Amino acid sequence: MKKIIVSFALFCTSMAFSQMVGNDKDKHGCIGSAGYTYSQVKNDCVKLFDQKIKLTEVNPKSTSTSFTPVIFSSNKKKAEVFLPNQESGSIILYRIGKGKIWKKGNYILVPYKKYGYQLKKDNVVIYR
Repeated sequence: MKKIIVSFALFCTSMAFSQMVGNDKDKHGCIGSAGYTYSQVKNDCVKLFDQKIKLTEVNPKSTSTSFTPVIFSSNKKKAEVFLPNQESGSIILYRIGKGKIWKKGNYILVPYKKYGYQLKKDNVVIYR
């Protein structure tokens, strides 16, 4: 009986440790429970809520408003956008020519006012 109790206690302890914060590394080594997400542009783990550029949803479909961070490559040729519910985690937009327009498929990122940006999908502003 003691062996069963000890075995059960060891099993429960191992299960508790496996559920601890920080034990959820993704394939890139980023720890989601600590707020890290993999950035293709930075080739590193980043905290999305710490990014300088965060666009706010223009017409939220629910009572809460979501935001989407944008990370630029060091040469500004790529813009990585982290849309909520995006299966791949992010979308990489590519700069068109030498201007300040980044595009991929039906998504386009353009400057807005003096220091901001707008993200459009099918030519409709979805984040600003």
